[in-house]
Amino acid sequence: SEIDLTHIVALEQQSDIREFIAQDSLEKHQAKMKRDNTVYLSIEHDGDFAGYMILIHHPETDSVECGRIVISSRGKGIGQQALKLMEDYCKATFGIQRIWLDVFDFNARGIHIYTKLGYQQFDTGEYDGKTLLYLEKFV
Repeated sequence: SEIDLTHIVALEQQSDIREFIAQDSLEKHQAKMKRDNTVYLSIEHDGDFAGYMILIHHPETDSVECGRIVISSRGKGIGQQALKLMEDYCKATFGIQRIWLDVFDFNARGIHIYTKLGYQQFDTGEYDGKTLLYLEKFV
């Protein structure tokens, strides 16, 4: 279904989400959406918008970067289910072997979920003075 970018921008501004992601303006999301290698996927739960993810296909490395996943209501398993579906989608759509993502080192919940689903750290980096962990999974 078509993604409403105003919902995405509003979700990114929520205080309990803001600290864990880099927020983008409506215009930046519109520009990202137009890129050939970028896919926005809507996450729905019980028929309602429950979040989104941004996937970036990197054919030169036979991988997909999960550039962002945001869930509006945590603790219900929605994100875990969405990640599993995303892995299937990436295999079917892009035929890739590897999915990677980054997460801030203080995002204990995110790290726990990614590790539980089989993602393993392969590097570290920095964004805006904060430490990022780079995680990957071969699918």
